[in-house]
Amino acid sequence: MPEAQPNAAFGERDLRDLTRAKILLENPGLTARLANLLGQPLEKGFAMLPKEWSDKVQHAVRIALLQALEIAVVTIKGTKRRRSSEIIHKVMVGASGGIGGAFGLLALPIELPVSTTIMLRSIAEIARDEGHQLESIQTKLSCLEVFALGGRNKNDDAAESSYWAVRAALSKAVSDAAAYFAEKGLMERSAPAIVRLISSIASRFGVVVSEQLAAKAIPVIGAAGGSMINLLFLDHFQDMARGHFIVKRLEAKHGVPAVRDTYNSIAIP
Repeated sequence: MPEAQPNAAFGERDLRDLTRAKILLENPGLTARLANLLGQPLEKGFAMLPKEWSDKVQHAVRIALLQALEIAVVTIKGTKRRRSSEIIHKVMVGASGGIGGAFGLLALPIELPVSTTIMLRSIAEIARDEGHQLESIQTKLSCLEVFALGGRNKNDDAAESSYWAVRAALSKAVSDAAAYFAEKGLMERSAPAIVRLISSIASRFGVVVSEQLAAKAIPVIGAAGGSMINLLFLDHFQDMARGHFIVKRLEAKHGVPAVRDTYNSIAIP
């Protein structure tokens, strides 16, 4: 692990944790991981998808995220800090990936909500492991925010895809959704605040889902390959979640500006 730059406000452990977070959040995206696994670029897989695949992916992504938000608001609870069960979630997602590998795009409306829910559970456990209170609506929304990390929409440039830029782009939608839940205390799918939040996250999560789908479209992938691709998919978002909630934990201790400035000063290979 590279050495973090010194900062008087940070102890050695906090600097080490923030360095780990930056390595996780700035690591190669899912495209590079999938290309390494498959031994070939994803363009071949994209070329094999039907013409209407993009609309189907966006529709499935929105449904999956809405379901994940409902589950987060209603069922995610727990305040006792304990280690997350990341391996168990990988087994479950790997099993669901076998379905997608066998049936391809046809399985997306079934598989994606299942795998997204499993990932949400894993993300929530990582948040709790980092000391965050799952009863808090802010923590619940931060869990959903993870799905926007590591994916770029078509209008992004390199700078706009950075961790801090994505958070800035989502901040208004997250704030409005938190205010909505504070006032209403319930989930209404058609509420403007909910629609804006889901749309903001879907534009980036859909990119990663498309990459996953393109990898599964490559011939001879099959059920076993679909499981491996889903494991990479989950591993990617577990890394994003770990980095994100380390940063959020340090922000609660040192403040956002100090954490952001120190994060930006850390040099990684």
